[in-house]
Amino acid sequence: MTFQEMTFRRLGKSSLVVSSLGLGCMGMSEFYGPPDDPQSIATLHRAVDLGVTFIDTADIYGIGRNEELVGKAITGRRNRVIVATKFGNLRSPQGAFLGVNGRPEYVQAACEASLRRPMIATIDLYYQHRVDSDVPIEETVGAMARLIEQGKVRYLGLSEAGPQTIRRAHAVYPTYRAANRILALDARPRRRNPRDVPRTWNWICCLQPAGPRNSYRPLSESSGFSFRGFSPESSAIFGRQL
Repeated sequence: MTFQEMTFRRLGKSSLVVSSLGLGCMGMSEFYGPPDDPQSIATLHRAVDLGVTFIDTADIYGIGRNEELVGKAITGRRNRVIVATKFGNLRSPQGAFLGVNGRPEYVQAACEASLRRPMIATIDLYYQHRVDSDVPIEETVGAMARLIEQGKVRYLGLSEAGPQTIRRAHAVYPTYRAANRILALDARPRRRNPRDVPRTWNWICCLQPAGPRNSYRPLSESSGFSFRGFSPESSAIFGRQL
């Protein structure tokens, strides 16, 4: 594949355009064997050269090291990529999982920490990695919306949220996109500079379904969001289904 062969998708009704294929960077820092930063950076560079514009990371991956790795890799390439990262999952310095945090004050602190690690001025797409059942989604979403007002974030998202949670979030802050284990819906192939888009207030929700996938379709159509694929290729290769 070459850059000329890559297709691009407008996500839902938003103005955010990304490559049809994205690169998830979680395994570059842990979970799938020892890290190899030089090889991972070379992989990121090659992906961008081939037209991949969507780079996905999270503060939990490598306990911040993955965000730092992505920051190093995109130095000199920032205007060619859309950087997505996530917050909400807590881990100790030793790596133990400590739970989920969606409190407004934590949303602010987590975002500022994520901006420092890759040393970027703005996060293109900021997801709540897991919904905190102890904090009303309206409070979390309100804090996320303030990050856009502050110029720290361009687009917002939810990961593994059920339809009712999305409806409540949409009532606070209109949602414009969602993601799941299936490929993006309501998207048109386009070729353009991935960062040549206006800064608008909208959502890009990332969903791993809490129920049947078709239960999200009416919500997607009414709210105007679409789905970002969660490991669609590996799911097809190893699970033999999309």
